[in-house]
Amino acid sequence: QVQLVESGGGLVQSGGSLRLSCTFSGAPFNNYAIGWFRQAAGKEREFLGTITSGDRTGYADSVKGRFTISRVNTESTVYLQMMRLKPVDTAVYVCAAREGSNFYYRELAYDYWGQGTQVTVST
Repeated sequence: QVQLVESGGGLVQSGGSLRLSCTFSGAPFNNYAIGWFRQAAGKEREFLGTITSGDRTGYADSVKGRFTISRVNTESTVYLQMMRLKPVDTAVYVCAAREGSNFYYRELAYDYWGQGTQVTVST
C-alpha cells in the first residue's frame, strides 16, 4: 500500500524560506506523479503544484516563482521549496500521489494522501 509522509513544516518569519519533504513508499516511485496541496483554517484545499513521473513540473499561479517542486527518485522523495513566505501561506501542507505520467491538477485525480505538515508564517 502506498504511503506518504510529509516533514519539514514549522514556524518561519515572513520573507523566509522552508523546504518540505514528501517521502513515498509501497510502490515503484518512478511511476507516480506527486502533487502538493495546502489547506488553511476555514478554507478549502488548494492545489499548489505537481511533478510528473518524468520530472516535469506545473504550478498554481498563486505560488509560481516562489515555490519549486523537485524529486529524487533514488530517495523516493519529493521536495517543496518555498521562498519569500507570507502569512497567507500559513496552512497544513499535504502531498498526494497517483500512478501515471501526465500532469494532474485536481484533488480527485490523486489516489493517495499524506497526513500533512503544518507551516506557520509569522509577521
